Amino acid sequence: MKETVQQYMQRISGYAEGNEPLAVQLATAKKLGRLIEGVSTTKLRKRPAPDKWSVSEILAHLADTETVGSFRMRLILGAPGTPIPAFDQDAWVTSGHYEKRDPRKSLELFRALREANLALLKSLTPDQWKHYGMHAERGQETMRAHRPHVRRARYQSSSTG
Repeated sequence: MKETVQQYMQRISGYAEGNEPLAVQLATAKKLGRLIEGVSTTKLRKRPAPDKWSVSEILAHLADTETVGSFRMRLILGAPGTPIPAFDQDAWVTSGHYEKRDPRKSLELFRALREANLALLKSLTPDQWKHYGMHAERGQETMRAHRPHVRRARYQSSSTG
């Protein structure tokens, strides 16, 4: 059974539970780098099951979602209340050829985008944190909704070693 939007949001928020979200975001790229260090690209591209993403696909997804997050944050800041489009992550896996992407390049892209996004978030005024957009599936999302997106990375990190 596919999870609901509310279940998804609770699961994602749970990854940072008890921690400062910006600190979690700052540490994510380094942690992922340590997890894949010394692991062959072939192994990183191997799916644990036909319906589960490989570590390499997860890293490509993280890079793409960080790009999406960059865009969404800037939409919200530039035009509070603006519509925020959703996207089909499974379609992006296929259309973006995630299985062919270099996992280390995906991680580097993720790291660079994350650093830029954190710099933006750290510069926000208290009023800007209250700005919101209207997500097509989740409804109103404030700037505070931009929490760490480590979706499947924790689940599969143990399968890389």
